[in-house]
Amino acid sequence: MSLRRRVARDRSELAGQASAEAALRAAEPEFPTVGDARAAAFFDLDNTVMQGAALFHFGRGLYKRKFFRKRELLRFAWQQAYFRLAGAEHAGHMRDVQDSALSIIRGHRVAELTIMGEEIYDEYLADRIWSGTRALAQAHLDAGQRVWLVTAAPVETATIIARRLGLTGALGTVTESVEGVYTGRLVGEILHGEAKAVAVRALAESEDLDLSRCAAYSDSANDIPMLSLVGYPYAINPDSRLRAHARRQGWRLRDYRTGRKAARVGVPAAAGAGALVGGAAAALALQRRRR
Repeated sequence: MSLRRRVARDRSELAGQASAEAALRAAEPEFPTVGDARAAAFFDLDNTVMQGAALFHFGRGLYKRKFFRKRELLRFAWQQAYFRLAGAEHAGHMRDVQDSALSIIRGHRVAELTIMGEEIYDEYLADRIWSGTRALAQAHLDAGQRVWLVTAAPVETATIIARRLGLTGALGTVTESVEGVYTGRLVGEILHGEAKAVAVRALAESEDLDLSRCAAYSDSANDIPMLSLVGYPYAINPDSRLRAHARRQGWRLRDYRTGRKAARVGVPAAAGAGALVGGAAAALALQRRRR
């Protein structure tokens, strides 16, 4: 193909993309509404807000602090490799991750791991935050809305990340503790799939949110129940199943893995109200719902 024809093709593609994006913007109402107290945003964590799995990197940090042996680290490494190659979660994989994490923290104090979690965030997690997704969350914050992480990771880990990013709080898996010591058992089940939707719905009821005015973001088809709850679902760095579903439903897609420029759109935001309070409220809302 000659240079002239290649340039003409590229210009045509650019014109077509620009036209499609303009049509989408015209068809979609401007969102968020600044100061809308009943709107909020819910972000999945792994491969949506950050590259890879937070729990794996948390495990790396604990290994560095001699919490466990190399054998357990290799197990974490295999789980992380599988997660990245498969590009999606499934129930068996999530159970493996759960069992690994619970066996490591059993008998340790909650306060001890919280302090270490702060250090591990700086060492391993801070540089893995997707700048594109971070900008989306900040847009929600700038509009005066609230933003929560919703993740299968432990609520303590999720709360640290939410606070470091200036978000409102976090919904995460709740691990049982007695007198400040982890028992190695979960309260209920891992926060995954349909459980995320239950948690978001419970939190919305507790916080008087209108889900039709809320947004949700995820990379995984396992989060379709959560995405389907809100008026503004977004597929971020989507796996193949979520990408196909999002296209069928007309949901917005964003992919920050490829370096492609994200199209300019109006997005919602959430004001930071203290992640520790938000995380505790989220956990209580989920437990109330289960009862």
